[in-house]
Amino acid sequence: MVDAVASQLTQPIRISALPGTIAALKTHIFNNVIWPDFSRIPSAEAPFISFHEIRVGQVLELNGKRIEVLPAVHTVPACGYAVSGAHGAWVFTGDTERNPAFWRRVNQMDVEALVIETAFSNREQDPARRSLHLSPLALAEELDCIARGKNYPIFITHTKPAETELIMTEIQRFDQTQPFGPNVVHDIRWLRAGQEFEL
Repeated sequence: MVDAVASQLTQPIRISALPGTIAALKTHIFNNVIWPDFSRIPSAEAPFISFHEIRVGQVLELNGKRIEVLPAVHTVPACGYAVSGAHGAWVFTGDTERNPAFWRRVNQMDVEALVIETAFSNREQDPARRSLHLSPLALAEELDCIARGKNYPIFITHTKPAETELIMTEIQRFDQTQPFGPNVVHDIRWLRAGQEFEL
């Protein structure tokens, strides 16, 4: 991406990330071995990219939207986000496993929609747990953390492509949300490529 837009830049591409993520990018990617250090090219005074540390709990302002950095539990530095919308926040978990701190904060918010990862099927729940991702069984436990009386659409993302159908079937089995019936507990949907939402 940097190569494609470098000639059109009037200011550096701003990369906002957790300190550990920035350290990993500098050490393993932009290290003049794997890829050039674009934070010093064409010069240290006028680079193509700039790094900016963020932290959990921080609120960023971007194009009139408030973006709160939320905690995630993952094998590498990771976070989620809550983006202010017209009627509440769109919340994205990021890659995560069981995450009580996330739910404590989310339950304080007016949530318009939740995007949550469920990377593995139940038959792969051991690798899911070891890699700190969710399976439908772990998802069910996480969704039980939603405060009573709070209802919003839940979009499933980050499914393994070969397992998407199985994952969604297993989610339907525990929640009976597709097709929507009288005993719906949650409004759970698959976040499909190409869908667009206006916040």
